[in-house]
Amino acid sequence: MNQIEIGRLLRAGTTGFVAGCRVNQLDAPSFGALVRAPLTDAYQIFGIIYDIHIDDDGLVRQLVTADNVSDEVMKDNRERRIVPVEMSVLAVGYEQDGKIFHLLPPRPPLSLDVIYKCDDKDISRFTEKFGYFRHILNNQEIPVGEVVAAHLLQASNARGTESGKWKEAATHEVITLLRDDYLTLMSVLGALSDVSV
Repeated sequence: MNQIEIGRLLRAGTTGFVAGCRVNQLDAPSFGALVRAPLTDAYQIFGIIYDIHIDDDGLVRQLVTADNVSDEVMKDNRERRIVPVEMSVLAVGYEQDGKIFHLLPPRPPLSLDVIYKCDDKDISRFTEKFGYFRHILNNQEIPVGEVVAAHLLQASNARGTESGKWKEAATHEVITLLRDDYLTLMSVLGALSDVSV
């Protein structure tokens, strides 16, 4: 199993959590990516990153208004920055004793638990069925269309030769789930049309 650590947990609830990482770790996490938070050897929570943001601090506020900021100061601020990059993650399921459930996890991860990026094998196992879509599609606080499009692109790429078949089945499932919500359906289909696989 590929162990790409992307951050540590800052705060959590049953429906999601926020993880933080250093700025120089920012190449690992990406919008729409499936991540996992192992709590024990037999239990881990899966989630999808729906927001990545960097808060400002006093130094950045001063640097923004400075006339000439040297490359050395920029590099120092980006590589040694104390304020973490924060990733908001929507909980979409969990694995317990080797079985995957597309339900909200029975308990959230704890502060400072390590968050890992899912490898292709994890993504393929978790996305065999589409039950987790309801967590994304029913959430009014996230950019649903963009999250679905980014996730489908990454999940289909993880499947290799089966990517086209899986993406088509996933798109049909999204259409079925949103058949009574025209506005959200159009938002999702519009975002999907911009994704080329």
